[in-house]
Amino acid sequence: MSSPLSADHPAAQPPESGSVDALISQTRRLKGEVDAVRRDARGDAAEPRERWERAVYDLALHQLNDLDAHLAQLRDGLPQAPHTAEAGSQIRAVPPAPRRGSLLSRVGSAEWNLLTDEASWSGELYQILGRDPEAPPLTLDELPSVVLDEDRAGLTAMVTSCLVDAKPIDGEFRVVHPDGEVRTVHMMGEPVLDADGSTVSMWAVLRDVSELRRSQRAVSETRDSLTDQERRARTEQRLAVELQEAVLPPWRGSPRLVQQGPGTLDLAAHQLPSSTSALIGGDWYDALQLSDGQTLLSVGDLTGHGVAVASGMAMLLGAVRGMAMSGTEPGQLLSLLNQLLDATVQPALGSAVCCRYRPETRTLTWARAGHPAPLLFRNGTGRTLHAADGVLLGATSGAHYTQAEETLAVGDLLLLHTDGLVPGRSRTETAEQLLDLAPRFDAAHTAQDCVRMVVEEFGGSGREDDACLLVAKVTS
Repeated sequence: MSSPLSADHPAAQPPESGSVDALISQTRRLKGEVDAVRRDARGDAAEPRERWERAVYDLALHQLNDLDAHLAQLRDGLPQAPHTAEAGSQIRAVPPAPRRGSLLSRVGSAEWNLLTDEASWSGELYQILGRDPEAPPLTLDELPSVVLDEDRAGLTAMVTSCLVDAKPIDGEFRVVHPDGEVRTVHMMGEPVLDADGSTVSMWAVLRDVSELRRSQRAVSETRDSLTDQERRARTEQRLAVELQEAVLPPWRGSPRLVQQGPGTLDLAAHQLPSSTSALIGGDWYDALQLSDGQTLLSVGDLTGHGVAVASGMAMLLGAVRGMAMSGTEPGQLLSLLNQLLDATVQPALGSAVCCRYRPETRTLTWARAGHPAPLLFRNGTGRTLHAADGVLLGATSGAHYTQAEETLAVGDLLLLHTDGLVPGRSRTETAEQLLDLAPRFDAAHTAQDCVRMVVEEFGGSGREDDACLLVAKVTS
C-alpha cells in the first residue's frame, strides 16, 4: 500500500473553516475504509498471523472510534458552561501525551496453549509488561503476578469467561514494572476452539495505554475543574447580588424620601452593571434620613469584584450610616473610613463622596476621597462643585479630608456618580458630557426623569465596570 504522503498524494491542508466537522468526516470515512479492508482480510482465523492482523484492524477501529468521540466532544464544547470566567482566573492546560515509540513498540501479542501449557509472546509484550526478554513467558496462572492486587480479580474473571464461556476479552488492568512504575494495559483476545467446540488456546493483543488514560484523566480533571469554577462563580455572583440588594436602599426613584417641609428632596438612583464581567463590583449609593432632620447622600466604590468586595462595601456603607447618625461631619467621616480600611486584614482601596444636607438652610456640606466631585445643575446650566480631593480610602494612614459647603436653591439638581458612568471616558470627559445634559435636566419634572436620561444616553454596551449615580432635586 502506498504512503498517503507520497508525491502523488500530498498531505491535505487543514481546512480554514469548520475544521472540527471536517476532521470528524475524515475520521468516519477512514473508519469505513479500515473496516472494509478488515473484512476482506479476515482469512483463516486459525493462523496466528491472520488473528494478529484481525486484532490490529480491530484495535485501529477502536482508536478511530475514540478519535471520533473526542472530536465530537471538541465540537460540542464543555457541558454547563454558559458564563465566561473572570479575567485572571487560570485553568490548567492539558499537556500532549508523550510518545513512547511507534505503535508497534506499544502493542504486543501472546498465545497460551491450554493443551501443552505453553505460552508464546511477541518481543513487544516483554517491554509492555516489564519482563526480562530472556525470561520465559508467563503462563496464564503466572500472569496475575505482575498485575496490581486490586486488578487481579478482574483479569481472572476476563480469562475465565474466555476459557469457559468462549467470550472475547476486552478489558484493562495495571501492571507493576520492576522499577515500581505502574502501567495501564488494554487486552483484547479470543479463545481458539477445536472441532468439537472445546477451547484449546487463547490469544490476545495487549497495548500499553498509560499515556492515553493519563491524558483522558487530565481532560476529565480539567473539565471538572472548569465546571467547579463556573459553579463557584455563579454562586458567588448570586451571593454578591443578594448582599448588594440587602444593603443598598430598597427604593428606585421614590419621591419624597425626605419628610415634607423646607428643603424637601426628590431622589432617584440607578446602578449600571458591567458588560464585560459577570461579577458584582463594589459600587454603592445611599440616601438616609438622619435623626436631626438632615439627609446623608453618598456614593462610593470599593475596588475589585465578587463576594469579598460586596462584603467590604456592605461594611463601609454600614460604617457610613452609623457615623452619619451619630452626627459625624463628612470630612471626619471619610478620615474614619480611611482608618477602617487601613486596619482591615484584607488590604482594600476605595473612593467615596459624602454629603450632609440641611433642609432648613438648604446647605450642602461635603467631602470626597479620590472620587469624582458632585455636579450641580441650575436654570439650564451645570458646573462641578469644587473641594480638595483627598487620597483614596485605605491608601495611607492618617489621611485628612477637607470639607466644602454649597447653598442650594429650589429647583437645583445634584448628581453624584462613580467612575465609569460614561464608558471609555476620563473623569473630566465624563463630567463634560454630563454637564451637556443641563438643558434637558432643566426640562425634566422629577429626579427619576433625569436618571432615565443618563441611562438612555450612557447605559449602552461596552461598560468595563459597574457604575452608579444618585440624583437629588430640591423641590421646596
